[in-house]
Amino acid sequence: MTKFEEFEEVIARLRAPDGCPWDRAQTHTSLKPTCIEEAAEVICGINILDQTGDPENLKEELGDLLMQVVLHAQIASEEGYFTMDDVIQTVIDKMIRRHPHVFSDESDPGTDGSQESWEEIKKLEKAGKEWTEAYLPEAFEESKNLIERAKKRKGFTEDTEGAPSA
Repeated sequence: MTKFEEFEEVIARLRAPDGCPWDRAQTHTSLKPTCIEEAAEVICGINILDQTGDPENLKEELGDLLMQVVLHAQIASEEGYFTMDDVIQTVIDKMIRRHPHVFSDESDPGTDGSQESWEEIKKLEKAGKEWTEAYLPEAFEESKNLIERAKKRKGFTEDTEGAPSA
């Protein structure tokens, strides 16, 4: 068993009827605040690594962000939507499609790995799903509000430029 499989089992156990009441109560919607907060903490971990050379915080925060992904996949699996394997296969397929210059034998000059080539491939993938873009402005605004709530919960305010409030 891989560490990832072991971790999936831990999350499934936490969500089991005799697991943790907090974990069992979570939904995709209820996890939005912690998801955005964990993403911000990964940014913090990257900044700490860049400024100090210490990777420990980044390692911990990546684990917390991974927990969000695995927890969402577990909930989706319980709801009959998709599994963690489906999530992984989707991103594998996407990376292979978007990098034909790496994964294809074709020497098409239009697939040279440039940003333009990548954007064209992404545009083809999104054909017929353009309507999803209409949800982005609201999601960005919601994310901004969730970040503000997280800052308050952690004791940071706008006027202190990231320093803890007294």
